[in-house]
Amino acid sequence: MTETRHSDRANQRRVAAATLVGTTVEWYDFFIYATMAGLVFSQLFFEPAGESIGLLLSFASVGISFLFRPLGAFLAGHYGDKLGRRVILVVTLIMMGGATTLIGLLPTYASAGVLAPIMLILLRVLQGVSAGGEWGGAALMAVEHAPAKRRGLAGSMPQLGVPLGLLLATGVTALMTGVISPGEQFIEWGWRIPFIASVVLIGVGYFVRMAVDESPVFKEMAEKKEQTSVPIVELFRKYWHLVLLASLIFVGNNSVGYMSTGGFIPSYATSDDVGLDNTDVLIAMTFAAAVWLLSTLGAGILSDYIGRKRTYQLGYVWLILAVWPLFLLIDTGSLANLYLGLGIICIGTGLTYGPQAALYSELFPASIRFSGVSISYAIGAILGGAFAPMIAQALLDATGSSGSIAVYLIGMCVVALIAVSLVRDRSGIDLSIHNQAEQEVGCTVFDQRPVPERAAVPERTSV
Repeated sequence: MTETRHSDRANQRRVAAATLVGTTVEWYDFFIYATMAGLVFSQLFFEPAGESIGLLLSFASVGISFLFRPLGAFLAGHYGDKLGRRVILVVTLIMMGGATTLIGLLPTYASAGVLAPIMLILLRVLQGVSAGGEWGGAALMAVEHAPAKRRGLAGSMPQLGVPLGLLLATGVTALMTGVISPGEQFIEWGWRIPFIASVVLIGVGYFVRMAVDESPVFKEMAEKKEQTSVPIVELFRKYWHLVLLASLIFVGNNSVGYMSTGGFIPSYATSDDVGLDNTDVLIAMTFAAAVWLLSTLGAGILSDYIGRKRTYQLGYVWLILAVWPLFLLIDTGSLANLYLGLGIICIGTGLTYGPQAALYSELFPASIRFSGVSISYAIGAILGGAFAPMIAQALLDATGSSGSIAVYLIGMCVVALIAVSLVRDRSGIDLSIHNQAEQEVGCTVFDQRPVPERAAVPERTSV
């Protein structure tokens, strides 16, 4: 018995490492693009459109990938519910890393003309497909392997990959702009290095992910041959309302997250309106990523004590109160105030991100869980963060005031707060295929159906 428990704990540590390393690599790739879109892509790939329109097109190229996330989520969900979680994690890792490396090798508009932005967008689409499939697999591997009382903590591991990816991306970019290739050198060749470096990270992520066992829930499904033949159809036929609510829960976090830690804030803070230095702002973004990382981990742990729903509600109230001060602080042009604003806002983004993997996993039944969490995440990303930087830039151009951006983000957080208040907290529910009947009822506050009796099967501590 002692050896079994030790083996389970060792496997859980491997799973935690695999989901953390893999998602860090994936999101490093994603944030490198968002950062470069705000700093140099308008000059390198969209220069003929002019400074203002070129920046809008650059931000639009960030958003385009989000439109293809549902495709990645559909494919990953379908095959993840049929073939397993681990194989999808490896495939998405290679796709994302390959696309990122190729972006670093692209010719610019000056040398290839219109072909350059076309190739850039095609590779960005491939990144979107990969990102759409990545998160669901990582979330389920982490949560389905974990003991019921520690799912919040375990589920925060893939979530930590996002701020870690941002930390790595902004740190590397700051190193390039401030030390290795400052000034014109960064525009000439320095921007390429962070993309090309992704090829090394792919290898690390691949070997870590191949070392973990398949999810115990999927193993049960495979042994009992209970995989749904077409999970996507089943999902939208019976659980469309859960997909809608889960997607709306994500829109507040995603919109604020991509504004505060994506491409817009670095671009806005270094614009003539604010006037801060590129490298200084990138270092501030690195600080923001660190705060986001710690608050995400803390929120995952907190959700194991007070529940996923309460943690989310606390986080969205925090964001609603913090968004307006963020822009007031940035508009002062003070670097210290930028640090303060980002630090405050990233506590809220962590509180509304740390519990997400556990909340989503406990919301959907086992047979369509991969499809449910992946598609909800992808749709929420489109509605929330896909074009948030572009919308923000358009609002700024139209009104001349950052206050309009704050109002937009507050509205998104209010929608998300309402959505999370409409689901039930199901912390600790048995996630195994044997408990499918209980998983199918009581997901929302409107569902008053009685919970059926659980099938008499041996209890599994991992689910």
